[in-house]
Amino acid sequence: MRIDLHIHTAPLSACSYIDPHELVQEARRMKLDGICLTEHQVLWDLAGVDKLALEEGIKIFRGNEYTTNQGDVLVFGFYEDIKELLIIQELREAVQKAGGFMIAAHPFRGFKTFGIGQLQMTVEQASKRKVFEFVDAVEIGNGKLSEDENDMARKVAEKLGLPGTGGSDAHRVDEIASWITVFEKDIENEQELVKELHAGRFRAEVGSRNAECGSGKDDQD
Repeated sequence: MRIDLHIHTAPLSACSYIDPHELVQEARRMKLDGICLTEHQVLWDLAGVDKLALEEGIKIFRGNEYTTNQGDVLVFGFYEDIKELLIIQELREAVQKAGGFMIAAHPFRGFKTFGIGQLQMTVEQASKRKVFEFVDAVEIGNGKLSEDENDMARKVAEKLGLPGTGGSDAHRVDEIASWITVFEKDIENEQELVKELHAGRFRAEVGSRNAECGSGKDDQD
């Protein structure tokens, strides 16, 4: 099952230009089986998601992108709207209690500005970022990042023995499905999504958009 795990929409994320109905139409065109709405510290109403999914005939799941003192984290299976900056230890405790799943989002965003070579950061050094102590997985394929940034995330995930996910981090329709997560089993609801994440039955892949255009993007929001 092909799912874009990281998408922002205009109604709830001020930085996004994506209309939800245009989103699902483009997701189908990109041959996705499902999408995750991961707004910035705002949670979609379940009834609204179910209505959109029924109208458009595609699986839609809710997540959240929280800003913590150690960077951004994608969270699934934890349904609280929290607006303020979070202490990652506290978020971890709350998510674990709820049985949820945490992913370090774009952990090396910004390296393309300075260059990994210039920074001379090794994988060993990069893997010591504190965020990795509190997550279940690492986003190793993010559609808004450069190949070098994604590659560093992949190497760190491998070193730490953490699974890797993929998502477009789309803020525009033409960014959807640049990176995806492929699940081994079909997923019908959010509970099953969290179950499959915990089971590790998934892998990150370049999506159909980047397969056509080449991976890596130069812009980011």
